[in-house]
Amino acid sequence: MDLEIPPALRRLLDAVAVAGGRPYVVGGAVRDALLGLPVKDFDVEVFGLHPDRLKTALQSIGDVNAVGEAFTVYKVAGLEGVDGSIDVSIPRRDSKVGPGHRGIAVAGDPDLSLEEASRRRDFTINALLLDPATGAIADPHGGQADLAARRLRAVDARSFGEDPLRALRAVQLAARFELTVDADTARLCSSMALAELPAERVFGEVEKLLLKARRPSIGLRLLREWGMLPAVAPEMIPLPDTPQEPEWHPEGDVWTHTLLAMDEAAKQIADLDRPRALAVMLGTLCHDLGKPATTRFEEGRLRSKGHEEGGLEPTRTLLDRWNVHTLLGYDLRGQVLALVGNHLKPYQLYKDRELVTDGAIRRLSAKCEPILLHRVARADCLGRSPGQFSTEPMDWFLRRAEELDVAEHPPEPILRGRDLLALGLSPGPEIGRILRAVYERQLDGAVTTIEEARAEARRVLAL
Repeated sequence: MDLEIPPALRRLLDAVAVAGGRPYVVGGAVRDALLGLPVKDFDVEVFGLHPDRLKTALQSIGDVNAVGEAFTVYKVAGLEGVDGSIDVSIPRRDSKVGPGHRGIAVAGDPDLSLEEASRRRDFTINALLLDPATGAIADPHGGQADLAARRLRAVDARSFGEDPLRALRAVQLAARFELTVDADTARLCSSMALAELPAERVFGEVEKLLLKARRPSIGLRLLREWGMLPAVAPEMIPLPDTPQEPEWHPEGDVWTHTLLAMDEAAKQIADLDRPRALAVMLGTLCHDLGKPATTRFEEGRLRSKGHEEGGLEPTRTLLDRWNVHTLLGYDLRGQVLALVGNHLKPYQLYKDRELVTDGAIRRLSAKCEPILLHRVARADCLGRSPGQFSTEPMDWFLRRAEELDVAEHPPEPILRGRDLLALGLSPGPEIGRILRAVYERQLDGAVTTIEEARAEARRVLAL
């Protein structure tokens, strides 16, 4: 196994050992290194050392922030070569005392054995411990064999079901690492009460599925197979029973199409920041939620007229369910709704390309980011039988947006409120009305300079 430990982390481990503790690198770092994947996050578990002595040792290395009450995790930041912070903890026991993910009582015990300490972990592949002093891996529950077999298996069937979040973690881990879920573990997951989980924890696992899996369809299939859709995404329940016109969708029903489109979308987000990557994935996930309510058999064909608009309400309810609003200052919710409501526009504009004006492209860019809309529409196109449908309409749309310099954002307004105040207008609703009218003319290309903008403002004011 090739696990490169950053020098600053090595100093931390040495300081803990000098203080009398036995530190181990645990969890995802060991798993990912065994899989030959990049390791980004390090967690450390320290045996044989009282929390107060552990904290003192850590303070000699970096900035220490204690998190938790009954059981303390020390977040150590400011380590050179390490992004963010490193979680350092002592072994602990978990016990169920109430409903939901929060109903878990935790008690630290530095004298636990490796086997007992790792028993509280969810899956065997996450219950591996690396001794940094020797490079040896402690594997009390057969995690290495499960990794080799590409199998996801619960560590302890008795305690696994105490935390229903683990069912969703199984979904995203199975998809991310393309693992087969052990039959007993699958039964445990399908029996869990997910409704008691808080929205932010549910969406935390959904986000990992959408952003980290090469094939998110694996996890989505498990959600349906294990009966989780009613608690996690009931808006998707009707999709398998919604047929599509074979000429345009030879792959079959809306559920099948959505899964194929999600895997295509996952190929197109590597260069995007987290909020925009998530907008593409959520936009693709929700793009056809309007079809169950709009699909009709008319004139010998299946049609879904108005499904763009029809998809907005179920998308809103799903985003509400997951408490999706802004992310890192980005209007994620607004962008997803705009992508769903306009996902057919690139194709429609292409069909009428001889008549499409620059203004039409600019106006669409004011609703959603063309560079993201292109990817959602492209995933929609490719999420069918391979090779039967061309992405030229979507690529044409993006080229037009790039030519107009609106691929990533709409044109900045030339005229501002301060310009109108300089013309002698008083603050009030009239300012907004004039700015909107002038901006519309700017989108049309009729206003290109501040002088033209001021002249247009005077004309609007005179109406």
